Amino acid sequence: MISVTIKGETKEYPKGTRLLEIAREYQEQYENDIVLGMADNKLRELTWTLEKDCELDFFTTGTVYGNDTYRRSGVMLMLTAFHEVCKGQEMNVIVQHFMGKGYYCTVEGDVALNEELLAKVEAHMHELVEEKAPFEKHTVPTGEASEFFHQKGLKEKEKLFRFRRSSRVNIYQIHGFQDYFYGYMVPDTGYLKHFALQLYDEGFRLQLPVKEAPQEIPEFSNKEKEFKIVKEYSRWKKVMQIETVGALNEFISQGKTSDIILVQEALQEQKIADIAKTVAGRENVKFILIAGPSSSGKTTFSHRLSIQLRACGLHPHPIAVDNYFVNREDNPKDENGEYDFEAFEAIDKELFCSDMKRLLAGECVELPSFDFKQGRRNYKGNMLKLGEEDILVIEGIHCLNEKLTDMLPKESKYKIYISPMTQLSIDEHNPIASTDCRLLRRIVRDSRTRGSDAEDTIARWQSVRRGEERNIFPFQEEADVMFNSSIIYELSVLKQYVEPLLFAIPVDSPYYPEGKRMLKFLDYFLGMVSDAVPADSLIREFIGGGCFLV
Repeated sequence: MISVTIKGETKEYPKGTRLLEIAREYQEQYENDIVLGMADNKLRELTWTLEKDCELDFFTTGTVYGNDTYRRSGVMLMLTAFHEVCKGQEMNVIVQHFMGKGYYCTVEGDVALNEELLAKVEAHMHELVEEKAPFEKHTVPTGEASEFFHQKGLKEKEKLFRFRRSSRVNIYQIHGFQDYFYGYMVPDTGYLKHFALQLYDEGFRLQLPVKEAPQEIPEFSNKEKEFKIVKEYSRWKKVMQIETVGALNEFISQGKTSDIILVQEALQEQKIADIAKTVAGRENVKFILIAGPSSSGKTTFSHRLSIQLRACGLHPHPIAVDNYFVNREDNPKDENGEYDFEAFEAIDKELFCSDMKRLLAGECVELPSFDFKQGRRNYKGNMLKLGEEDILVIEGIHCLNEKLTDMLPKESKYKIYISPMTQLSIDEHNPIASTDCRLLRRIVRDSRTRGSDAEDTIARWQSVRRGEERNIFPFQEEADVMFNSSIIYELSVLKQYVEPLLFAIPVDSPYYPEGKRMLKFLDYFLGMVSDAVPADSLIREFIGGGCFLV
């Protein structure tokens, strides 16, 4: 018998008992479906069996890990349905990238993608759910897996395994359809009750629930500007022949890192120069408003944009909206009684708009600065008066929210949204979330500039994400232009800096599973030294060694 402690209660179960059986016993204590377990602070699939005494916990579809498990399994359900509906036809479905609350996918081969086909696939997905077909997991030699995917025409999976250090990999199977996935799966298709497919652009969207509403299918939202930028970036990756981690690893192993860096940085500089030329061509613009989620590279982007604005004959002046924070005693608090620095009310909007209007009117204004240690706004004689060629480059999380600047003339504003909107994919079916990239960036920067360890950064991350969902993402489509701050080689560079920080997380830490997950993710990448990274690169904002004071 094995002793298991769950929520402070210890019970005994026969050795070899699956977590699934224990989860069924405790399911009524949870609002949402249990889809994943944790034994002694290690994530486990529900098919895992008890072999020794342990402390056990569960994750539902309403948690980050549980929702990721559901969505990953939903992708394989969709792929299986396509495989069976289109049986006998040459066809591969490519999961291109995340899109809103779901995924954007395309179909390659002899199959004509249309409403009729999507309806058949979606109907078959529901049939598989009713059947409760198991996700069978098999551990096979890496070489055997590589050969299998070569035969299937999935060349990116084949490339990925070429650089795997592990001698064996886990392959999942439904009805004989086999695939490789980064992460855990639900026990069977019966867990996957909520999904929807919709034709979009040249492909289709797979919509799956989010953790905030795990029993609902989110509405299809059209973020056309973001999709246009992501599609442009995808075309560029195809031209570069670096669409996946395996392809990047090939270039690194061949000693072509300098070429990758030079082309990537040239592309971003060209985009920044184009934005500057557009601004310079608009006669009445006096306020460039920049917003984006955490670790998007906003500060470095602002500096590089300012240089390009100077090259266009303008005189840019940086302003941080953070300097208009209300004094600490007036700052709103969240539901836990903690100061909510990301709330709109944390900004003295009236003072900000008053100063901006006076500047626009040609007055000389003393701009404030904010002392974050004392929690108070003060003045240090920072005087500014706008001339004909002067322009303000304003950065802050609320800059795209019209409430912040509704007292300023519309023609005087130019709004920019910046974010690493898409990354490489691991392979044909495993896109990389930009949130993972941003978290790794932030861990490295927090360690370098604030002395924070990875535990501290991970502990704050979900709060940061909630603030972004509330204050940034709803307004991104209001931007005049979007800038994709993804750097195609960055994860190979960040790997050298972040791995020691992640390894330092104690095994008994509540954030150990997340650190372990990130380490496993980074294991896909070959490392790159940062020597050839230019001093003005966006990645320098995080790893250091840059030419800007950030």
